[in-house]
Amino acid sequence: MNKNEIVTLIKNCEKELESQFKVIDDNAFYYSEKVLKAMQNNNLSEGAFNSTTGYGYNDYGREVIESIYAEVFGAEDAIVRNQFVSGSHALSVTLFALLRPNDLLLSISGTPYDTLHEVIGIKENNSSLKSFGVLYDEIDLLDNDFQDDKILDYIKNNKVKVIEIQRSKGYSTRESLAIEKLMRIIKKIKSVDESIIIMIDNCYCEMVERINPIEVGADIVVGSLIKNLGGGIAPNGAYVVGRHDLIDLVGERLTLPGEGREVGPTLGINKSILQGLFFAPSVVASSLKTAILTAKVMEKLGYKVSPKADDNRVDIVQNIIFEDPDNLIKFVQGIQTGSPVDSSSIPIPAPMPGYDDRVIMAAGCFTQGSSIELSCDGPIREPYIAYMQGGLTYDYGKLGLIKAIEFLEEK
Repeated sequence: MNKNEIVTLIKNCEKELESQFKVIDDNAFYYSEKVLKAMQNNNLSEGAFNSTTGYGYNDYGREVIESIYAEVFGAEDAIVRNQFVSGSHALSVTLFALLRPNDLLLSISGTPYDTLHEVIGIKENNSSLKSFGVLYDEIDLLDNDFQDDKILDYIKNNKVKVIEIQRSKGYSTRESLAIEKLMRIIKKIKSVDESIIIMIDNCYCEMVERINPIEVGADIVVGSLIKNLGGGIAPNGAYVVGRHDLIDLVGERLTLPGEGREVGPTLGINKSILQGLFFAPSVVASSLKTAILTAKVMEKLGYKVSPKADDNRVDIVQNIIFEDPDNLIKFVQGIQTGSPVDSSSIPIPAPMPGYDDRVIMAAGCFTQGSSIELSCDGPIREPYIAYMQGGLTYDYGKLGLIKAIEFLEEK
């Protein structure tokens, strides 16, 4: 298949997807209005773009950012900081903030993402929660949904401190978790034990559905700024939103007890965080369109995909199931060649910190590791799935897909 044939296929698929793209555009307008109102309601001014250094005392911009985030999520409070290295770091800080020796952490969405294995102690590490005496257990999903009866029976017979739910699939083959499923299980859990802290890993899911986890009863929600809400502009960082008392605990674990959220220099990042949030609804929409187009085109080329093009979307991640390591590698390499940065580089599978399998990653991004920019990765293990996400604009996402198919078809 040559480039002209690929372009024709894509144009035909776009015609079939017009109604779905309209829904995405409507959702982007909804969130744009929500973000704009939050910025206006919190009297955002140019003074918020100023920088602090050292301890970062009295950083007006930092406080405005966190008030805006709290309003966008409908939360009591928020901590949004460049001191968070990544979403995984924010999840780790939050877990260490909430849990004490002999407390029990329960995951009800199966085994968490690979980078949390050493944090929890699933994989041995002398700095893990397990090494500090925190207990851990998990209940897997069944048919891509929570096992309600099993979960409720467990919490009736065990004193659980924190329940962790990972919405996006990570490197698994399950479906990502829709907000309606969270709403149902959170309501049931709280009816049994209101004191259990419900913590949500919300990475990749922001601004995809109209309702967010805080609005259905979650106590604390965590995500990355180099994914959806950074809009491709924030150079690093993460957010945690939720109950005021829990956010204070996170702040004291991120910095130090007694000073907590009162310190943390912004070092000139405030404008990027705010501008990233401002662009996020449009960027998330572009990523969703890129994902849906990829699903439609790859299905027509004979590959299995998840979600399918007409499935309801929970996050920006698109799986292409190759069932062949060479096809996985070729597709990922094609995404790299279609990127604006390091397009001449050819990624190869290699060991990576925090992962058990060799991983191949394409990320020709302006910000290292930014998965809201077009990226694609996957572990070299059966059934050889490429996990594709992002696209700062739909046009650039489409160009990346064209190059990936060209690379795959050359094989």
